[in-house]
Amino acid sequence: MLLLSMPKNLTFEIASRLAIVFIIAASARAVDAQGTFVSLRIKPSAVDSTTTRFDEAHYVVLDTAKKGDLPLLLFLPGTGGRPLNTSDFANESAADGYRVIGLEYVDEPAVAQICPRNPSPDCSEKVRRKRIYGEGVTSLVDDRPEESIESRLVALLRMLDRMQPSIGWSRYIDGTHPNWSRIAVSGLSQGAGMAAYIAQRTRVDRVILFSSPWDNYGPRRTLAPWVTRGTGETPAERWFAAYHSKEATADIIARAYRALGIPSDHIHVLTLEPRVRNGANPYHASGVANGSTPRNANGTPAYLPDWDAMLRDAH
Repeated sequence: MLLLSMPKNLTFEIASRLAIVFIIAASARAVDAQGTFVSLRIKPSAVDSTTTRFDEAHYVVLDTAKKGDLPLLLFLPGTGGRPLNTSDFANESAADGYRVIGLEYVDEPAVAQICPRNPSPDCSEKVRRKRIYGEGVTSLVDDRPEESIESRLVALLRMLDRMQPSIGWSRYIDGTHPNWSRIAVSGLSQGAGMAAYIAQRTRVDRVILFSSPWDNYGPRRTLAPWVTRGTGETPAERWFAAYHSKEATADIIARAYRALGIPSDHIHVLTLEPRVRNGANPYHASGVANGSTPRNANGTPAYLPDWDAMLRDAH
């Protein structure tokens, strides 16, 4: 991506102390010829000066040429991930008509590190409730309420709206909470589990899951009760999901998707080899992470058709 001047129709007022970088972003397809793609990297500590951890930059991208009441897509990275690591998918989402926020949030210790060995069937749900909403339902993680996904998202949206109210960022806020009905939720691994839990509890615009949830407990890897409650408040036709057939937890993920009630024709089983093979489970992030997603000969992500199907299919 090239560091370029901003389009004339986008006049954000920025203080240098906020450490915000504006760049014109190439979509996953190609560089936009009109120069209307704009991305921002905003550290959580620039939004809230009390932030002391999990301070990698949020990634925000939009196409300023697309007008109207556009949905917001919230993407939540996996454990130890950075929002910028899935910028190809974010950029493609913007090309498909979303405003996009890749959110930095408290993602360690991960649900998968805490709960599979915990005898309580409700462990994963309690951790997710605390991490998403700031609810004090467990002491297994030390997340503070102001670090919750909801709190960080609302604070970022308020900053964005002060910077450029004409974009309409305020439409994604409802009082002190996100206006989830206008927001599509997506994520990878732990982040996909967060997206699924949000969509089950509150009606959202769309759900796009990459390789999660696979919340389980006990020696038989029994699915967590919340996973078996189905799609919940968000209709099944709005749910889409993907996983790789060779990833280590493919069998549990497939069971979880069935238990959630995701339509079978909305589930993409990926089969291409990763671009790079890192770690003990190299297939796990390859469906959406920039570094491991396989590429076509022209350099574009090979899973673009799958991404677009999940982003665009009517619901």
